[in-house]
Amino acid sequence: MSPKHKLGQNFLMDQNLLKLVVRSADIQPTDIILEVGTGTGGLTVQMAPLARHVITVELDPQLFQLAGEELFSCENVTMLNQDILKNKNRLNPVVMEQIDSLRAQYPDADLKLVANLPYSVATPIMTNLLALPDPPRSMTVLIQKEVGERMMAEPNTKDYGALSLWCQCQADVRIVRIIPPGVFFPPPKVYSAIVHLEYQPEKRAKVTDLHRWHDFIRAMFFHRRKFLRSELISCFKNQLEKSDVDLILDKMGLKPETRAEQLDLETMLKLCDTSYEIAEAKKNA
Repeated sequence: MSPKHKLGQNFLMDQNLLKLVVRSADIQPTDIILEVGTGTGGLTVQMAPLARHVITVELDPQLFQLAGEELFSCENVTMLNQDILKNKNRLNPVVMEQIDSLRAQYPDADLKLVANLPYSVATPIMTNLLALPDPPRSMTVLIQKEVGERMMAEPNTKDYGALSLWCQCQADVRIVRIIPPGVFFPPPKVYSAIVHLEYQPEKRAKVTDLHRWHDFIRAMFFHRRKFLRSELISCFKNQLEKSDVDLILDKMGLKPETRAEQLDLETMLKLCDTSYEIAEAKKNA
C-alpha cells in the first residue's frame, strides 16, 4: 500500500534505527508503552517483548488492518483505530480511557511514549501529553529535526519560544541522533531526529499554575519581535494598567524594550507569577 501524504505517513525502513529508538526509550518490563502511528507494526513488534503492555494508535484503517496481522500473536498489545487527538488542544478520550485503565491496573508502571510521530501532529501530541496531571515518564520519538531543535533551544536564538519553555519547564530534552530523509519511505523533504524527553517532576513543581503558564508563554511569543512591555499590556488587557506593567518590569530589573526571546526559563517563570499576582491583587482590591 502507498503511504498517505495527508496523514503524514513516512515509514522508517532501517531496522538498526528502529532498534536505536527502542534502546533510547530504555523500556522496562513494568512499562506501559504508548505508540502513536502503528504503521506496519515494525516498531511495535520490537517493543512488545520488552514492555508490560503496548497501546498502539493508528488512524489509517488500512494500516490498522495490516498491522493487526503482524501483531496478532502479541498478547500484550492493544490496538486502537483512532486519532490520538480530539482536537489540537485535547487528547482523544477513547485513547485516554485505555491508558488510564492500564495505569490503574498497574499502579507501579511508568507510561512512556515511543513513536515515529506524524510530522503534522507531533507538536500537539507531545504538548498535550506534557499537560496531563501525570504525564509520561519519558518520550522517545522520531520527529522533524526542526521541532526537536525548538524543544531544546536556548534564549537569544531563532528557535527559542513557547515550545522550548513548555518542554524545558517539565523535562530534560536531548537529540539522540539526526536522521537523513533517505531512510524513510517515502523520503520526507526535511531531516528528522530521534528526540528523548525525560520528565522531571521537580522542574514542574516550580510552575505555580501549569494552565496559566501555558497561556502566558503562548501570549509572550505570539508576536515574538514585540517588546516585552507591549506583550504584557496585550496579555493582561483589562487586568493591568500600563503603570502596573512598568512597575513589574522595574521590580524585575527588565528594560521595557526587552523581548521575550531574551529571557531564560527562570526569569520567564518569575515574570509570569509576578504579573498574575499583581493582576489578582488588583482584582481583589
